[in-house]
Amino acid sequence: MKERVKKDYRLKRFYLRHAAPVMVWLVAVAAVVWLFHERVQRFEAVGIARGQVRQIAASSIGRIKEIPVQLFDPVKAGQPLAIVDTVTDSELVEQARLKAQLVTAGAEAERLSAELVPTQEKLRADGANMQMNQKDNGRRFEMDVDRARLRILDLQATVASQRVTLEGLAVQVKISQKLFEEEAIVPLELEKIKVQYEGVATRVQEDERLLEQAKRALTLAEQRRAEFATHELPEPSEDAVLEAIRKQIEVQEKIMKGLLEQLAAWAARRDVQLQSPIDGVVIPIPGQRNDALQQRPGEEVMRHVGEVVRAGDCILAVAEAKPTEIIMYVSEQQLGSLKERMPVELVKARTPAQIARSEIASIGPTIELMPQRLWRSPNLPQWGRPVLIGIPAGLELVPGEVVGIRGL
Repeated sequence: MKERVKKDYRLKRFYLRHAAPVMVWLVAVAAVVWLFHERVQRFEAVGIARGQVRQIAASSIGRIKEIPVQLFDPVKAGQPLAIVDTVTDSELVEQARLKAQLVTAGAEAERLSAELVPTQEKLRADGANMQMNQKDNGRRFEMDVDRARLRILDLQATVASQRVTLEGLAVQVKISQKLFEEEAIVPLELEKIKVQYEGVATRVQEDERLLEQAKRALTLAEQRRAEFATHELPEPSEDAVLEAIRKQIEVQEKIMKGLLEQLAAWAARRDVQLQSPIDGVVIPIPGQRNDALQQRPGEEVMRHVGEVVRAGDCILAVAEAKPTEIIMYVSEQQLGSLKERMPVELVKARTPAQIARSEIASIGPTIELMPQRLWRSPNLPQWGRPVLIGIPAGLELVPGEVVGIRGL
């Protein structure tokens, strides 16, 4: 009996001695599980504030004619950012064809003028042998009008051809000015092009002045002819030779008008104006991944006047002045604790510090490579699932700013 009592006593002491540590261990395990669960439910991460970035690219091959904005300038939607002279090979051929036709039209006007002179001399010789009559006077007034019309045709051809040359010289002056500022050419080359441009511009102004005088002379000649017609007797027919020349002059006038209209339309469609699609700030051209390792300092910040661009080449970029969303990346262990419309807390660390509440707008469908600035180690790439969070009103952030994010 005593032996049995002693045995039960020893078993009781054994259970009491080992049960307490087991219970403590179980409680500790439960506490760790509970803390881990709470940590998963109340995740913490960092995100980057970002806004829209629009790249302004050329729609076709051409040469940059003008960029009226500078880096970091504020711009408005619809504001012109660049003008591209879209000169293609086919348009160069078209330009050469129009110039050739203008030269031909001018030569034809000179031929008609030369043909009109002997005809006029013949009429004068005939008039010297007869008394001045109504028909002879009428012919003289008609010839005055014809000479004025031919003079206008000749001057129009000359002015149109010189304007095409002047536009080309203006582009060369801008390009040379840019090269001179970059010390790529000597001042003498720039001055030479400017002198050539000013010479052509002076000739254009002089010919335009002569063209206006010729138009006024034509108006006066037509008035004199009309006044004379009110006093002359009806004539059965006009001189056949002069009538043929007048018809040819009318044909040349129509040809010249058509060429000038084509030239104006061609010049209008040459320049393509690129406008800002949003309100924002001009920023450097966003490079493709790993492009920065291949570029020299200053490259691909903005394109410059005079550069040739292909269709799709980016000239500059515009970013929103204020971000519209925050993107964060979560690890695979945190995926199960996230869902859309889930409330989160945003913490801005820089002065003045701010805390605001928002919610998850959407969760990306794939695992992506995180931006390098979010890696724990710069040499160890990290992957995560992108999550977009809206920026609430009143939270002052700048694009690219890092924001702390906590789950609620």
